[in-house]
Amino acid sequence: MEKGADWLGARLPVTRQGAKNQTPKPVRSQFSILRQICNFIPEHLVAKLARAKGVDRKARTFSPWSHFVTLIYAQLTHALSLNDVCDGLQLSRGDLATVRGASAPSKNALSHANKERDASLAETLFWKVLEHLGALRPDFYGGRSKAAKSVWRFRRTIQLVDATVIQLVANCLDWAKHRRRKAAAKCHLRLDLQSMLPRFAIIDVAREHDVSRAEELCAGLRPGEIVVMDRGYVDYKHLAVLDEREVSFVVRAKRNLACRVTNVLNAPKGRILADEEIELIDPVTSQHAPKRLRRVVAMVEVDGKDMEMVFLTNNLEWAPSSVAELYRCRWQIEVFFKQIKQTLQIGDFLGHNANAVRWQLWTALLSYVLLRFAGFISSWGHGFSRLWAVVRSALWKRYDLRALLESYGTAGGSFRGLAQAAQAYFPMFCRHAVGQPR
Repeated sequence: MEKGADWLGARLPVTRQGAKNQTPKPVRSQFSILRQICNFIPEHLVAKLARAKGVDRKARTFSPWSHFVTLIYAQLTHALSLNDVCDGLQLSRGDLATVRGASAPSKNALSHANKERDASLAETLFWKVLEHLGALRPDFYGGRSKAAKSVWRFRRTIQLVDATVIQLVANCLDWAKHRRRKAAAKCHLRLDLQSMLPRFAIIDVAREHDVSRAEELCAGLRPGEIVVMDRGYVDYKHLAVLDEREVSFVVRAKRNLACRVTNVLNAPKGRILADEEIELIDPVTSQHAPKRLRRVVAMVEVDGKDMEMVFLTNNLEWAPSSVAELYRCRWQIEVFFKQIKQTLQIGDFLGHNANAVRWQLWTALLSYVLLRFAGFISSWGHGFSRLWAVVRSALWKRYDLRALLESYGTAGGSFRGLAQAAQAYFPMFCRHAVGQPR
């Protein structure tokens, strides 16, 4: 059997006849799994960005490339401390050196690098790698997937905006305190529902209110696109700007919404309680509000119980059930946050200052994208957590990664895809959609 030395040229393992229920033996490779994961990063990109950011001037024995490989290793192995990372790499120095000459750090070297090196390098690398992977496989990030092509009604890009709070240790991280005894960082994210990949992210302290970041998060939206946000991002002035830019939005209304009905668009039907065109009563707020504002009231099932929710949108043409269904899709960004929190290492931090926390969070997002791309290339049919578990358990093994993922599986039956966006989009794909009979 030939060795698979190249990711794109990997061959599937040959199995014996009659061994239907046996997992095929992995194809050998001259590279470790970690090396193949890191090969998705262009070879000279880290060195180029390090020179641009001036990071290379602060690096002596511990290079910027070794720094990134170390932090990716920490994410993939869920390392808990500096000693955990450094000891693991020191014991695998030979295998680590095959990852483009990366070297194992000492505890002090890694701590100093996280503290002193500009974390914007990790942020820039994340977006450059995402752009590179999108150019390598446009259907991974740019084009429409096969599932999205089957969507018959909405043929526009749908983006989700939300934030997640990452708890920190209050007595160690004074810079992140937002309560007397609490400290936390916050990741504001704009997620593409079609690909389940980030389009824009801001990592800051948790004391910043969500609405203060709404304008930055939506700055890259193009005319015709759809953005779905929680009520924490409701700012009527900003919503008016989106309306002028011809961006359709769906948000959940605030509890203290004061308005008058100017036109009834549709009569109540089924789980849709109201569908009205409104104008705000408050004279100050109404000056900055969008020219057209639609209010949809629907009964939505939450944790097995029916709950009344009020939604606002600037689109007057959609069916009211589609407005409610679009907001239901916002749950997919919560699924994204759940995936990275339950698998990658963003619970225990390798440094206490703000720069070190940003390094770790940006490399967590980078590791997520690298794993997702590996799963995409190999048509991985299981969940993301299992993908991470397979890679983690075989990190230093010299198996061909693509062949391993294509042939891997111990459970029978059909498997859940990584991002089946079509099932989350519209009533046609959901049994218990809003406004549809049960």
